[in-house]
Amino acid sequence: MTEKGQTSEELETETSVQQDEAVTPDTVESESVEVEEQQETLTAEELKDAEIEELKTKLQDEENRRLRVLADLDNARRRATLDKEALQKYRSQEVLTNLVPVLDNFERGLSVKAESDDAKSLLTGMEMVFRSLEEALKSSGLTEIEAAGIEFDPNYHQAVMTDSDENFPSGSVLEVLQKGYTLKDRVLRPAMVKVNE
Repeated sequence: MTEKGQTSEELETETSVQQDEAVTPDTVESESVEVEEQQETLTAEELKDAEIEELKTKLQDEENRRLRVLADLDNARRRATLDKEALQKYRSQEVLTNLVPVLDNFERGLSVKAESDDAKSLLTGMEMVFRSLEEALKSSGLTEIEAAGIEFDPNYHQAVMTDSDENFPSGSVLEVLQKGYTLKDRVLRPAMVKVNE
């Protein structure tokens, strides 16, 4: 018996198995080539995956930028449309603002009592012109602000005086000192009023 109780046959079998399993330079080389190819394949796949992710990110960024540009363009169109509508709606504002004092002067002139026939006929003519002017201004969107006897509204009324009258509730308009006008929904001139305390 040999060392450690192995028989010669067992040693021969073990030696032949070790020789079968022996690594030759060719097997080492082929295994290392296979490992390198697998690593290259993995590296190439990883690179492709990284490139795909990068391209996806860039595509998403470009899509977001495109959507923002479209939203900005839509907002600009909407603003332009609203500006155009406002310009159309209030195109006569400057002219009407200049004509409001003319209405005041007409009303003052019409409040004068006419005694002679000539003055009466002149007053009648003035009334006709005033009514025509008033109708033309109303058709352009000019309306008189209601004030007498209603509650004071700082959006439409300008308080220039106060008084105390027990017949009216506190904060109501007692007297209109100067008429106010609106153009559609915009105040051209607030009504100057006397307000009850």
